[in-house]
Amino acid sequence: MDSFIELYRANNVLEANAIKGALEHQGLMVRLLGEALGGGAGELPMETQEVRLLVERCALPRAQELLAHYQQSLVPWQCADCGEQNDGHFETCWRCGAVPES
Repeated sequence: MDSFIELYRANNVLEANAIKGALEHQGLMVRLLGEALGGGAGELPMETQEVRLLVERCALPRAQELLAHYQQSLVPWQCADCGEQNDGHFETCWRCGAVPES
């Protein structure tokens, strides 16, 4: 019996591999299913091009927590000091260097 369970369905291979790398960096084992179907773009239905991320069943709660943190980090934020809009992956304002408010 396979002990892996679906965690997430990524829209494309790039998103899937970014999340996979973030989870593996935290010590989780991740499998991808469907990454080879990207070549069928335009010819296959969109839902068949999703890449499924699977994690070990016992690691699912931790993986869900890490996924939520990863997704939250992608949310853009506005600098309180200079008003500049920053992409979510910036830990400090790219314009003035200020740290975002928590």
